[in-house]
Amino acid sequence: MMIDTHCHLNDEKLLPEADRIVAEFPEVGIESAICVGYDMPSSEKAVELAKKYAPVFAAVGIHPHDAVTADYDKYDRLAELSSSEKVVAIGEIGLDYHYDLSPRAIQKGAFREQIELAQALGLPVILHVREAYEEARQILYEMSSYLSNGLLLHCYSGSAEMVRDFSRLDAYYAFGGAITFNNAKRNVEALAAVPRDRLLLETDCPYMTPVPLRGKTNEPKYIGYVFDKAAEVLGIERSELEELTTNNAKRLFIRMK
Repeated sequence: MMIDTHCHLNDEKLLPEADRIVAEFPEVGIESAICVGYDMPSSEKAVELAKKYAPVFAAVGIHPHDAVTADYDKYDRLAELSSSEKVVAIGEIGLDYHYDLSPRAIQKGAFREQIELAQALGLPVILHVREAYEEARQILYEMSSYLSNGLLLHCYSGSAEMVRDFSRLDAYYAFGGAITFNNAKRNVEALAAVPRDRLLLETDCPYMTPVPLRGKTNEPKYIGYVFDKAAEVLGIERSELEELTTNNAKRLFIRMK
């Protein structure tokens, strides 16, 4: 059985189909999925979905795109949402210098504040990092004492060399449909460099649809294509990879046990 460690059933593209999508989990071999928030409405919806569906868990947080909306009232609300046992992490949080939808200084502030929040709540963090790996690394090293509950680099697109830097922080790494793309050399090299006991897989649906389904809206049921490619890269049986990544997810997200 597989765990999709990052999906967005709270997205308007998938939300109307949530009943069907979750009902299909057993037949496609999915044990559970983590629905991840990226602002306050999506975080609240993620918790609502997690409470409605037994195999769905939630993460709550404010994405770097929305860092300008972050304040301590919202952090109090995230803490309130996290009182649910179905909330397994604070995320997705981090830095995104590709779009710069929030000023970089504000992104860094919201990133640090939510790392502190996660530590206070005893939860791991799920990180979104794009074109800002060095800056993220610096912040994480500065705040390493606040990371005792674990961190996950979602949709990891950094280098294989940087895996060594983040691994000093005991980081986990999640890979999705990008490893199936034709231009995935960097992603595949990074995947191969990750310690196997720190590897997770995801869909990031409705985005990042894997080959051969490019052009379709991504769903959790397509995670099998990610598992097939990752098993090929690592030279192991898919069944072994399923067991490995399930154990890794439950070690990181202790509320899933």
